[in-house]
Amino acid sequence: MSRRSAGREGGSSGLLIASEGGYRCRVKILETRTTIVGTPWRELLFLELVTEEGLVGVSEVRMVNKTETLDACINELAPRYVLGSDPFDVERLAWNVQRGEYGRPGEVTQSALAAFDVACWDLMGQSLGVPLWKLLGGKFRDRVPAYANGWYQAEREPATIARLAKQVVARGYRALKLDPFGAASAELSSADRRRVDAIMRAVRDAVGPDVQMLIEMHGRFTPATAVRVAALLEPYDPEWIEEPVPPENAAALARVRNSTRIPIATGERAHTVGEIREFIESGLADVVQVDLTHFGGFLGIKRVAGWAEAHYLLMAPHNVCGPVGTMANVHFAIATPNYKTLEHFNDFADPWVRELVDLAPEVSVEDGCFGVPDRPGLGVRLNHEACRAHPRTGGRLKLFEAGWERRAGQTRKSEV
Repeated sequence: MSRRSAGREGGSSGLLIASEGGYRCRVKILETRTTIVGTPWRELLFLELVTEEGLVGVSEVRMVNKTETLDACINELAPRYVLGSDPFDVERLAWNVQRGEYGRPGEVTQSALAAFDVACWDLMGQSLGVPLWKLLGGKFRDRVPAYANGWYQAEREPATIARLAKQVVARGYRALKLDPFGAASAELSSADRRRVDAIMRAVRDAVGPDVQMLIEMHGRFTPATAVRVAALLEPYDPEWIEEPVPPENAAALARVRNSTRIPIATGERAHTVGEIREFIESGLADVVQVDLTHFGGFLGIKRVAGWAEAHYLLMAPHNVCGPVGTMANVHFAIATPNYKTLEHFNDFADPWVRELVDLAPEVSVEDGCFGVPDRPGLGVRLNHEACRAHPRTGGRLKLFEAGWERRAGQTRKSEV
């Protein structure tokens, strides 16, 4: 755990506190705390912002293979723009991190900003005594549909994966995501195409025609291969294909878009509006998947949601977080009209992560949805004892190595 105490740069008047005569400025953010929890294949970084009166705002980021870098960025930026500041001033915070720093914001900076932003919104909700979704636009929906990921931790064999898929549906999910492509990169051999076809057929037969199947391609393929694979998948009626080609090149994705009727989802590796702009404006994305915890937090993702709505597109944010990041996504979904579905790992990959907080969000067995949170702010608090029981592992995802889907992890070099 790392800490920082009060600084002054960028500081302002502090948190708004209810009083008989209205609201008065009284509290400032005085301390930051980061806590890193390790699992076999991912590390979860939690940030807590502590105010003068003892309120604690919390957030979470699952950084993609660069957790120490993110921790360092948070601890470098916090004294400049967070310590001594008013949690309500999130627009100024975002400007400071994205523009005032001058360097172009990217994955690490936007993830640090998201950690600050979400924890500040948590403090806002707590200070006003309302759930965070009330501050994001109020209640648009009562239920948030979820889809399961991380459930296919087994050998890449059709009958085994089909059996696991049935368990997902029995758990209550109406949708599931699957990457059936092994360690493929760029191309897919004829033998692998036959195996993918067999897996898809087995899963569709196991779950029936009404369960949504979302196919994750992880940006693996050349445009030509992606087109070929999309044609193979069409008979199984996938809800979408995700990142069929690497995410940077809109022209490459256009070749796939023009060759398939399957909806395309993309955006999880976009970190700024500029990086997702062409994909939205050119009609290349049907579902926008920017990650709340890598896109600057609630401010950033709300802007993209409004922009996507202008193009009649749906939001399905990427979410590989534990319970805190998942809860942040639930609040956003409750308040967002063009929200489609929320990704959820924590019923199948590292289910013990629910113990890291006092009240983890849960998918209902009855309808495969999250409900409406009712506690002030995010409504979750870290269980530090549980966090200490799971120290850092150096766990990371190695997508292009055989067996990655088992999510067994990676040993840190210092421990070899």
